[in-house]
Amino acid sequence: MKKRDAERFSFVKVYVNLAEILTDHKLAALGDAFINFIYSLALSDKKGQPSGAKVKGSVLAEALRRAGFREYMPQRVTRHMLADAAEAIIVYAWIKNCIELEECVKILREAENSIEGFSQLLMKIKERIMLVRAF
Repeated sequence: MKKRDAERFSFVKVYVNLAEILTDHKLAALGDAFINFIYSLALSDKKGQPSGAKVKGSVLAEALRRAGFREYMPQRVTRHMLADAAEAIIVYAWIKNCIELEECVKILREAENSIEGFSQLLMKIKERIMLVRAF
């Protein structure tokens, strides 16, 4: 299987730092759809039948905190802003080939619960982004 060409996604701007990615509302909007998709795939695989689900913002906010991304955010943020940040960074990592869709689904499928799954996913993304400085 050929790796996705990150350059074909010309709508993704060049970011100076991690905080810019985490606070990009438009990227978060795309990430919302991506997160619900990978979560639905993981649930479908667990249940053995097609299933659609929406991930709660509180789950993503807590997962972002546990993964250590909170320090890159502005001082005063709401839970909604933290959830948006999780959505933005996860889809950004996928676009930039830091993580594959199948790996996202596997991490979520094997986790005990959704907070743990998204925490693990975000920690893996953080590690890879910091290694390659993909912004």
